Amino acid sequence: MAPASRTEFPDPVLVTTTAELDAVTARLRREPFITIDTEFVRERTYWPELCLVQLAGADEVVVVDTLAPGMDLTSLGELLADEGVIKVFHAARQDLEIFLHLFDRLPQPLFDTQVAAMVAGYGDQVGYDNLVASVVGAQIDKSHRFSDWAARPLSAAQINYAAADVTYLREVYQRLVAQLEREGRLEWMTAEMDVLNSPATFRPDPQTLWERMRPRTSNRRMLGMLRAIAAWRELEAQRVNVPRQRLVKDESLMEIAATAPGDVDALARVRGISRGFAEGRSGQALLETIATARREPDASLPRPPKGRGKDAARPSAALVAMLKVLLAACCERHRVAPKLVASAEDIDRLALEDAPEIPALQGWRREVFGTQALALKSGELTLGVADGAIRLIRA
Repeated sequence: MAPASRTEFPDPVLVTTTAELDAVTARLRREPFITIDTEFVRERTYWPELCLVQLAGADEVVVVDTLAPGMDLTSLGELLADEGVIKVFHAARQDLEIFLHLFDRLPQPLFDTQVAAMVAGYGDQVGYDNLVASVVGAQIDKSHRFSDWAARPLSAAQINYAAADVTYLREVYQRLVAQLEREGRLEWMTAEMDVLNSPATFRPDPQTLWERMRPRTSNRRMLGMLRAIAAWRELEAQRVNVPRQRLVKDESLMEIAATAPGDVDALARVRGISRGFAEGRSGQALLETIATARREPDASLPRPPKGRGKDAARPSAALVAMLKVLLAACCERHRVAPKLVASAEDIDRLALEDAPEIPALQGWRREVFGTQALALKSGELTLGVADGAIRLIRA
């Protein structure tokens, strides 16, 4: 049964002036930890538009209206940079991206309860609502989940909904830390938290973004073109502040990479590209990028990423399936989320290579799964079923 929840929280206070925010952040800098969440809108922009920041300490909960006239967030940035205060988030990636863009640095130190929950056995990427229900025994009101947070004025119900994201998070954090300390698992979070602590996670190199599109070709000239125009799209989307897919869709980029249009007419014939776009500033910049990529020397063209391309080796589907079953069984036994132990790419490489350099064969992941995976491949381990569960049988 879930533990009983604490039902009394301070009433949330809406902060609408810089002076109020400065006073709040001064008090919160005396706390050992604070909980943080944000509300933002991003449907029509590349950069998220921050609308609210929710903060909770031991005795106060505030909802900061970041869109209030004259609001200066300098003291918030100073609070986030204060290394004497742990900043607790749930599913922190989007929040961290916002703060990195605003303040040019990530909050330090930070703790993500979604990562902690995966280590503690609550499943892959457990949502905040479900985690609160499991750990604290409380139900979160979901009625304002799809609010337009940029609209003003805010209702009392919206403010209370936003505040709930940081009030219950305090108790979730404390209970998860206590559990992980008892089980000696806090260090299991290290690799995942290292990813969140790296600005590169949120500022990917534009020259590598083409790889995410997983092109199924070994044509290096086409790959070079794709690399160039994918980098152009990223920087142009940032410049005009529109989502990259709204600027040019992936399918259109792939067609451009294959056909390398040389003028406005040819570019306008690409599916998804309008004549207005082709004739405009962005279209002209794209054509210049295409022309430059056409002249790139053969020696500097990219090669297909490892394991990609039409000639790439493919792992045995049956072996991949067995390794996935083994992963699920090992993670069930150790009560840890499979996603945290081995990725799909890890599994494919385990099936193809004798001893690949992957996280699943390092540290605690090797103890939980990696050693057993190698034993399964070598025939020293088989899988069986007993009492309705997978059993590992040593040969």
